Amino acid sequence: QVQLVESGGGLVQAGGSLGVSCIVSGGTDSRLAMAWFRQAPGKEREIVAAISWNTGSTYYQDSVKGRFTISRDIAKNTVFLQMNSLKPDDTGVYYCAAQTFGRPDLMYRLTPTTGYWGQGTQVTVSS
Repeated sequence: QVQLVESGGGLVQAGGSLGVSCIVSGGTDSRLAMAWFRQAPGKEREIVAAISWNTGSTYYQDSVKGRFTISRDIAKNTVFLQMNSLKPDDTGVYYCAAQTFGRPDLMYRLTPTTGYWGQGTQVTVSS
């Protein structure tokens, strides 16, 4: 069983930076793939970035490449998403997600009824 607890987020002006964190409990010995998704009001949930817990290989949605960085700290059982040059379109609830024996490039397939999910944290970017 994998449990995920997000923290961070908040309100920031366009062009600013923000970070979100996800503490992972359980499953780190099961070739976890971790990801951050986001969901804006009235829109479908979409993947933002993903990372392999074991190898550190990453995947990014095109719209965040060069602005967002996903990383993990194995000693702290934590996954981070550093967001720079934020835009109003980045606004949404950000969810941490995990899948055992997963691949970062295939995490976009994860749905709310598959894998493991955190409770979400709000990120609001004002213009």
